[in-house]
Amino acid sequence: MTTVRFSEHETQSDLPPVEVIFGRTAEMHVIRRKLEMVAKTNVAVLVQGESGTGKELCARLIHGTSERIAGELVKVSCPAIPQGLIETELFGYEKGAFTGAHSTKRGRLEQAHGGTLLLDEVGSLDIGVQSKLLQVLQDGSFMRVGGHEMRNIQTRVVSVANRDLREQVADGTFRLDFLYRINAVTISLPPLRRRTEDLPQLVDYLIDRHARAFNANVAPLSRNVMRLMQKYDWPGNMRQLDNLIRSYVLMGSEDALIAELIEEERPAPKGTVEVDVSQPMSLKLVTRKATHELERQIIVKVLKANNWNRQKTAKWLKISYRSLLYKLNDLGATGTAELNGGAGRAKEPGRAGAGLSSVAEPSNLIQ
Repeated sequence: MTTVRFSEHETQSDLPPVEVIFGRTAEMHVIRRKLEMVAKTNVAVLVQGESGTGKELCARLIHGTSERIAGELVKVSCPAIPQGLIETELFGYEKGAFTGAHSTKRGRLEQAHGGTLLLDEVGSLDIGVQSKLLQVLQDGSFMRVGGHEMRNIQTRVVSVANRDLREQVADGTFRLDFLYRINAVTISLPPLRRRTEDLPQLVDYLIDRHARAFNANVAPLSRNVMRLMQKYDWPGNMRQLDNLIRSYVLMGSEDALIAELIEEERPAPKGTVEVDVSQPMSLKLVTRKATHELERQIIVKVLKANNWNRQKTAKWLKISYRSLLYKLNDLGATGTAELNGGAGRAKEPGRAGAGLSSVAEPSNLIQ
C-alpha cells in the first residue's frame, strides 16, 4: 500500500501499522485495495460500519495517503455541536452577523481548504444544513453566515456513518440527493465478529501499546483465552476489545478478562428459573444448572471485589485456592487452571514495574 504520510500535527506513532489495521481477513484486504485506489482521487467518500469498527481511522488513512496531505484534516463531530451552531461552525460568519459576532470567523470548511473535511456521524446533520452542503459538494462554493460574497474552496469530504443512511432517507431525516453526493465511493467496515482471524494480531498490538503506556510487564494471552475471544460476538467491536486488553494489562490477570467475556455473553438471570414444562424433566439436572449459574455469579462478584486476586477470593469464599481454580475452570473460564503454573502465567495485581500513574490514550483502532 502507498506509504502513509502525515501533516505537521501528526506522527507515525498516531496510527497503528497498516498490517495491524487490515490484518489477514479477506474482506479487509478488499477494503485495503479500495482505500488505496480512492485515496488517489478527490471524490467524496462515505465510510460506514458499526460503532467501534475503525471508521475514523479509515478516514485518516484516506487523507494520509492522498495528495491533500499538505492540507488539514478537519473533523466535525456532527452530534456534538448543537443544531443552532452547526451552520456557523461549518460555514463561519461575518462580523455583525448576529449578536456577539464581534469579528469574522472562518468555518471548518475554510479550515479544510486544500485538505479533507471529516463529517463524523453525518446522519445527525440537520436537513437544512445538508441542503447548504450540497452546494459545496457540487462546485465548492458557499457563503459565510451574514455574508454577501460567495467563496470557493477545494476541500475533499469524507463522511462517517454508523447506521444505514438509506433508512434515514426513508424516514425523511436525510436527503437522498445529499446521500448521492457524499457517497461517490462507499467503504463498509466489517464488525470484529467477522474478523476473528485478525484477533491474535490485534491483541498483540494492543497489549504492547498499553504495556508501554503503563510501563507494565504482562504475559501474552494463552491460547485457550484466545479461542474464547474468537468465539465471542464483540458487540462493542474494537472499542470493547481495547478496553478489555487495557484492563488485562492493568490487572495482570486473565481471570478478569475471562469473567468479563463470560458475563457479557450470559444475560443476567431473572428472579425465577425458566423451566420447560412441555416435557418431563430431571429435577436434579434443573437444580444443578440453577446452582451452577448462581455459583458463577457469586464467584465473579467476589473476584471483582478483590481486584481479581484469586488467593483473597478463595479466603473470602472459605474454600481452598485449588478448589477456586477448579470451579473457575468448570464454570467456563477455560485456561484459568493453567495460570496457576508455568512460565507464561499472568501475575497477580500489584506486580513490580506496573507504573499506574500514567494514563493511556485510547487506541486509534477503535475510533
